[in-house]
Amino acid sequence: MYGIVNKAIQGLVTENFGEEKWEAILKKSGVDIELFAGNEIYDDKITFDLAIAASEVLELPLSDVLVAFGKYWVLTTAKKHYGSLMDTGGNNLKDFFVNLPNFHSRVMLLYPNIQPPEFDIEVLEEKKLKVKYFSVREGLTDFVHGLLLGLGEAFDTEVEVEFLTGRVDGLRHDEFTVAW
Repeated sequence: MYGIVNKAIQGLVTENFGEEKWEAILKKSGVDIELFAGNEIYDDKITFDLAIAASEVLELPLSDVLVAFGKYWVLTTAKKHYGSLMDTGGNNLKDFFVNLPNFHSRVMLLYPNIQPPEFDIEVLEEKKLKVKYFSVREGLTDFVHGLLLGLGEAFDTEVEVEFLTGRVDGLRHDEFTVAW
């Protein structure tokens, strides 16, 4: 993953728990990188090791850490680094979701070696969608749950996100419903 992901984990931790907790997470994870370069590619294992260590140091379930990270990614990292791209996604939550499948094609212009996820959106009702999430990476279901919640907050819209089925059930993707 690009360093921007690891920098976002660091930001989430330091902003909410302090620099000392981040130092403890680095030590616990065995990651000996003090400064992540945003445009540099790092082994995915580093990111997962940081998340697991955060769970242990902060004494939170890993799922809670990943959901919080997903929300932080949308509300802080994406706004800061992809603000103009986020703005082109739509003026409301539904439009943004409908345009979500095209989002990463634009991100690939900034990060040409990215292995982006893919999203398939199905409108179920006026205020309810099915989101299918495809990725080469496993273990990010809770992160995506957090992304979906974060998008609701970004549009000042209370959302209910429900995990339906996915990789844990033998599929090659995860499925959620998002209602507001």
